Amino acid sequence: MNAPTQVPTDRVRAGVPADPADPGFWRLPRSERLAAFARLRELDAPVRFTPRMGAAPFYALVRHADVRAASRQPQVFASAPGVTTPVPARWAKAVFGNSMVHMDGAEHAALRRTISRAFTPRLLAAAEENIVAVARRLVDETVAGGPGDFMRSAGARMPFEVICDLMGVPAHRRARIAARIDRASEYVGVQRRGRARLRVPGRGLRSLALMQFDMAAVARERRRAPADDVISALVTADVDGEALSSRQLGAFFSLLLVAGVETTRNAIAHGLVLLTTHPEQRALLESDFDRYADGAVDEIVRHSTPIIQFRRTVVAECGLGGHTFVPGDKVVLLYASANRDASVFEDPDAFDITRSPNPHLGYGGGGPHHCLGAHLAKLEMKALLREMLTRRAKFRAVGEPGLVDSNFDNRVGSLPFTFEFLHPNGPR
Repeated sequence: MNAPTQVPTDRVRAGVPADPADPGFWRLPRSERLAAFARLRELDAPVRFTPRMGAAPFYALVRHADVRAASRQPQVFASAPGVTTPVPARWAKAVFGNSMVHMDGAEHAALRRTISRAFTPRLLAAAEENIVAVARRLVDETVAGGPGDFMRSAGARMPFEVICDLMGVPAHRRARIAARIDRASEYVGVQRRGRARLRVPGRGLRSLALMQFDMAAVARERRRAPADDVISALVTADVDGEALSSRQLGAFFSLLLVAGVETTRNAIAHGLVLLTTHPEQRALLESDFDRYADGAVDEIVRHSTPIIQFRRTVVAECGLGGHTFVPGDKVVLLYASANRDASVFEDPDAFDITRSPNPHLGYGGGGPHHCLGAHLAKLEMKALLREMLTRRAKFRAVGEPGLVDSNFDNRVGSLPFTFEFLHPNGPR
């Protein structure tokens, strides 16, 4: 086991052709960033990087095995005080509630248990039927509206509609909540410049607060008159007396919408691009959708990796990847690198919907923080892909997606798309 070491800044700058602590790195073309991660994976130990804006130095975990191991040792690699950069301020947690992704141990387990119980088998079965209906309706509306920006059509609307239906968000509140989600998440992980560095965070927090006020109002309604939805289950105490407060509900809803909506719609958009630029893979999927759909969804998530990274704080000494970590060290789990690790994935840059096995870390590396909504996200992607690929109106991307500079998620800001009618009688 190696002794704790610091990698000198000059070695990082001169000997390592990548610096994920530098905002400029995240403005490089994605292919260049992936190539830099490949070179980091070849080193004999994780590299320590020091941000230039005063944030704490961190070690970059870039290998599949290291990211997976750290994810499954929460007693060593803790999520508290926060998994994002910057770490949420204490006052923000007090005002908005602490998100489940920033919790550890018994606190995290209790909240996750309460939330999991709300997703009953009956509700999930109804959700599966609803997902199919929503996908069909949204594609019908998109075809009727004509080609345009995919991020303003079915691809972006699908996860939001599904989550609102499942949670029980009233229809008259949805447009306002959707606008607030966009404002709250617009600059997450994005380097801001000049006066916008002061102005934008306040705008995002205000949107988050207003969204939570909306959810508090719905919670009050459901406590008075419970319905057959997840919000009612979360705010109504069960036999064990477990229920969420309005603040806890708001924090969970913010996580579900800002994280769940963004990640799924980005994955769907990347999927359309990949299937357009790899016509042989698209033809294979269309030839037997039911046979290849699960593999296609997994490969889209692996290849695009919607969440690029999460942060952990070391709370106990541990040897991992050729280095000894000590309490107080910060590490970044780079899923975008782990999902291209050639020691795990043969020809990792290839897009192959028949890849098997495909142990990607697109939903996390396992452990207690494995994505709670992974099953629903897969169902949404399959339902929408089926509608876009198997009806007579064949969807395809036009040109390159407009990616947003971010060190947090592989976000698609815009994506021109069109479709072709393969039958003169219309879209079906």
